[in-house]
Amino acid sequence: MSTPPPRLLVTAASRHGSTAEIAGAVARDLQESAAGRRCGLTAVAVPVERDPDPSGYDAVVLGSGVYAGRWLESARHYAAAHATALRGRPVWLLSSGPIGAPPFPPDEPHDADPIRSSLRARGHRVFPGRLDPHLLGIGERAMVRAMRAPVGDFRDWAAVRAWAEEIAEELAARSPAPSAPRP
Repeated sequence: MSTPPPRLLVTAASRHGSTAEIAGAVARDLQESAAGRRCGLTAVAVPVERDPDPSGYDAVVLGSGVYAGRWLESARHYAAAHATALRGRPVWLLSSGPIGAPPFPPDEPHDADPIRSSLRARGHRVFPGRLDPHLLGIGERAMVRAMRAPVGDFRDWAAVRAWAEEIAEELAARSPAPSAPRP
């Protein structure tokens, strides 16, 4: 009996859509990577607010937009609520938020290490984000002006793709190639 191909859940909390777009790209890039195609990997991106059950997947990428140095509450809550299921499978974490060049802020989210440790995540990657003042509320716009934060889209799609390929390679190494259909 052959082992079914790996199924991967990509779930992320996103306030203004930038992190959700990164999560969608990770899911797509996982499937389209050479390793993903070789092992028949399937990946879906589901917003963390929909509370997807991780137990139906072989691996999980959990992410969040970062604001004031912290993950969004919905991502932190998801990690805590599903900790047992997440610890039972490979998990990777992604954070999205730094903007500009060099990235601002330069440090990692304050809660990434405790979440990584709690879930025994295999890795954590921080990707630059996007800052579009038209998507911000009044208070957020005032903060951006006060901080003189750089405005623009700083997401690095090549880095996102490369990270997805790394994950797919690791999963492919753990999964036998799907058997060819019999004639």
